[in-house]
Amino acid sequence: MLYSGAPTPETIRNRITAMIDNFGNVDATALAAILYQPEDDADRLLANFVQDLARHDVRVGGIVQRHVRNENGTHVMLAVDVATGREISISQLLGSGAASCKLDTNGLAEAALVVSQALRDKVDLLVISKFAKQEAVGRGLRAEFVDAITRGVPLLTAVPRKCLADWRAFTGDVGMLLPCDRQALEEWWCDVATRPARCRAFNPSWSYLGTMIPDSLMTAARIMPRSAPESPVALLRGLRKQP
Repeated sequence: MLYSGAPTPETIRNRITAMIDNFGNVDATALAAILYQPEDDADRLLANFVQDLARHDVRVGGIVQRHVRNENGTHVMLAVDVATGREISISQLLGSGAASCKLDTNGLAEAALVVSQALRDKVDLLVISKFAKQEAVGRGLRAEFVDAITRGVPLLTAVPRKCLADWRAFTGDVGMLLPCDRQALEEWWCDVATRPARCRAFNPSWSYLGTMIPDSLMTAARIMPRSAPESPVALLRGLRKQP
């Protein structure tokens, strides 16, 4: 399925207006981002954590990211549907002998559909692998982030430190920032999942020995050529103040 066009700021505003009655259900602590440095393996941390949740009957949806290198040294990115394990190629070679790649718009559109389907399925936890430079400039999975936040769906992502200011501007500085650490993820999810509004619980006493995720499970961005919209949280607040 080809991506046929990005939602305009007006479309996003209309979506938020339609959801305004649910504003009181938006739980700031249900939004969390792993803040990571270049040397951190946030992809593997997120993927391992998601797999363990799924093994304990938590309904997780969305995508994680996996990076691989071919025999010729070419870097390839894959988006993986955490619910099914389906791999989606989101990069393509620049040309014969190229050592780098560019984003594949068709693959990125498929990845976006996975996230949208997870939202429709009302999962316990939505995972979007990262909010990075594509989302910061209004591309990638930015619209899916807006949908998740305004619906109040528990959302876990990762943010590179260089994009922290963009993430804060996008969210209106709402949500939790977590270190790139397994225990921090467990403590956050325990708090979110055991609240009365959540139907499932989390047992922080699990043993994680031997639960490394397979290499087949490890998102990137659907290209959306437009300027970055306002923070969805800021829009919600502004709309709520209107008569």
